[in-house]
Amino acid sequence: MTWKPITEAAIYDKLNAAQDRMSVRQARLWDAIRIPPEKWGQEPWGQAGAGFWTVGLIGRIVIWFNDIEDGFNRSSYDRYRTIKEYCCNQDELEHAVQRVLDTVETGYEVGPFSGPPQPGEFDRAPLILRSLHDLSKTAR
Repeated sequence: MTWKPITEAAIYDKLNAAQDRMSVRQARLWDAIRIPPEKWGQEPWGQAGAGFWTVGLIGRIVIWFNDIEDGFNRSSYDRYRTIKEYCCNQDELEHAVQRVLDTVETGYEVGPFSGPPQPGEFDRAPLILRSLHDLSKTAR
């Protein structure tokens, strides 16, 4: 199966579905920050689909859809139409909006964030299993 960028019509479908699931507080914020979807660049990951669909802006934060990973993300931007950080969260829009709402209310950026692929070899044992193994050794 070959990956294809998401269409503008499909983005609107996702936006409409998410808006129906939003809480009242999320919907109020969404009404204030949403923009008509427009393609923004992101180097190097955004090149494959001629950019990512940006759907919301607040301050220096952009809400955009990563169609490679199938989820909404929040990133910063310094230059209009250029996403600074690549994220691969697989959030629904209402979750991304909630994280912005949390940031506005607390003054702190709230994670988690999933970033781009990292080169190298990694231990395949899940962290939780390693932690449980270490814990069982100390309990003896």
